[in-house]
Amino acid sequence: VQLQASGGGLVQAGGSLRLSCVVSGNIWSIVTMRWYRQAPGKERELVASITRGDSTDYADSVKGRFTISRDNAKNTGNLQMNNLKPEDTAVYSCNADIVQIGRPFKSYWGQGTLVTVSS
Repeated sequence: VQLQASGGGLVQAGGSLRLSCVVSGNIWSIVTMRWYRQAPGKERELVASITRGDSTDYADSVKGRFTISRDNAKNTGNLQMNNLKPEDTAVYSCNADIVQIGRPFKSYWGQGTLVTVSS
């Protein structure tokens, strides 16, 4: 199982970016998908999560600006980030709880993608 994150980059404050996370491999089901971020010198923070039934949850710092979504047919999760602020600058990583046939579900991580917001 592999998670491939993409979509990071440099954007001015107030701008938007869309992150994507594609899950590949021998997958039976993706239970929950999450986006985390870690800024320099800070602990990793859960930004948003979405269940297979599309129930979502957000960190207070991004509510109203970020939207998490998923496409179960394509095994893909997305994070639409609007009205970005310099404090959103961080490495963003996707995480997913995945069920494979004959195995208990396991949490997998993708590589990080850097988001830099300039003031």
